[in-house]
Amino acid sequence: MPTYPTLAAIDLGSNSFHLQVGRVEGEQLFYLDAIKESVRLAGGLTANKRLDGASQRRALNCLARFGERLQGMPPGAVRAVGTSALRVAKNAPEFLEKARAALGFEIEIVAGREEARLIYLGVSHSLPLNPEPRLVVDIGGGSTECIIGTGYEPQDRESLRMGCVVFSNRFFAQGLIDKNAMKAAEIAARIETRIVAGPIFGRDAWVEAVGSSGTARALGDICRLNGHTSGHTSDHSDGAITLEGLRWLRDRLLKAGDVNQLDLPGLKADRRPVIAGGLSIMLAIFEELGVERMIVAQGAMREGILWDLLGRVHDRDMRDVTVSQFQRRYQVDMAQARRVEAQALALCRDLALSPESALYLAWAARLHEIGISIAHSGFHKHGAYILENADMPGFSRRDQTFMALLVRAGRGGLDKLGMAPNSAEWPLILCLRLALLFNMSRSDAVIPAISLDCAAGICRLAVPAAWLRDNPLSRAALEDEQREWSKAAAGLRLELVAT
Repeated sequence: MPTYPTLAAIDLGSNSFHLQVGRVEGEQLFYLDAIKESVRLAGGLTANKRLDGASQRRALNCLARFGERLQGMPPGAVRAVGTSALRVAKNAPEFLEKARAALGFEIEIVAGREEARLIYLGVSHSLPLNPEPRLVVDIGGGSTECIIGTGYEPQDRESLRMGCVVFSNRFFAQGLIDKNAMKAAEIAARIETRIVAGPIFGRDAWVEAVGSSGTARALGDICRLNGHTSGHTSDHSDGAITLEGLRWLRDRLLKAGDVNQLDLPGLKADRRPVIAGGLSIMLAIFEELGVERMIVAQGAMREGILWDLLGRVHDRDMRDVTVSQFQRRYQVDMAQARRVEAQALALCRDLALSPESALYLAWAARLHEIGISIAHSGFHKHGAYILENADMPGFSRRDQTFMALLVRAGRGGLDKLGMAPNSAEWPLILCLRLALLFNMSRSDAVIPAISLDCAAGICRLAVPAAWLRDNPLSRAALEDEQREWSKAAAGLRLELVAT
């Protein structure tokens, strides 16, 4: 993978959008520009889970400004990640087309547990390395991530369906606050938090509690500036949140009755509309998980995206780690996976496909048999289902859908895929299917010197005539494959050429 002197991360959060640019020096990152805009995407979700026009306009205008800052950066040096609001919005696909055009770069949507992994990566790199387990809590606009980790490695991750924007809109409309609304918000948050309460996330599972992102930072500032930190504030922290301080803030909010009438040191204007929802969630987490004091980290998801991107540049790609873990978990025949991968990549080089396409083809080849652990019959379908639905650290949902398509298309009828004739995936599917066909024997038998050339929708597979004569079963399989491509609604046709 090429190296880049500068990397950029865009976090399309449900409350705020963040742009973070970092300079690369060896294996270190030095943060340069940081831009934040309150977009409140989750606040624009209608009752039927669609982003309204106003929230889309705010988001697109913000992304256009980010895109101006990133002009001239190569695509591989920029990673943009969408989270909770874009996971649930029914019109997210249409919005994302406009968002990519405004930003000028690809945007990927990640699952909640992948969001949690990236958050932990950013937080852990902003704190001193510590061998003791930490609890990291990130209250976003639409979801809350809880992670237990040691050093730079997360051990347990969960994404809870509650966020400061969603709760503020649900329980504190127009900023109005009363005892019944606050009680209802806290009960709802405590019920959701109990998903992670217990031995894994409970008080005995960690030594230090850490908060990240806007809600934690705002609550930490309020506690610190109003004398409720109860103890020293670490140099590596942006403040400390205490149970005493949270209860004091709740009383102040109830006394004010309207968040717009509350004037407190540390409460900034852009945080005011969502502070009540964030407070109710944090109180629930403190009480359910036994937290009394939580430091606030400087790092968050945007820094985690940068560090993850740096790992890819330095050939420590988390996606490779995940693929290896899946191979072990589903007891993949490693020798067969290596044979198929090598042949598929050789054909991919013949077609001069992009390095990124080759990456996904390689991962699909390594994982094409994971469905056998469920059943041999239709294993390609089982494998595709696993890839599409499993938690796969490092991969976006779009990545997983792409790999699932390749695995599903590895065998069976092409006409059942329902793909458009001009889909860019057809050449990769052809490479994988041919690699599987030439390795049917599941042995290290010598494969003939073959080549693949595509022009004007015709792909000519050149195979030595002597080998075809000596391997009639393989020849019959190749001829069947040729007929399959001729009847499929694909933009490619396969021709077998004896040389």
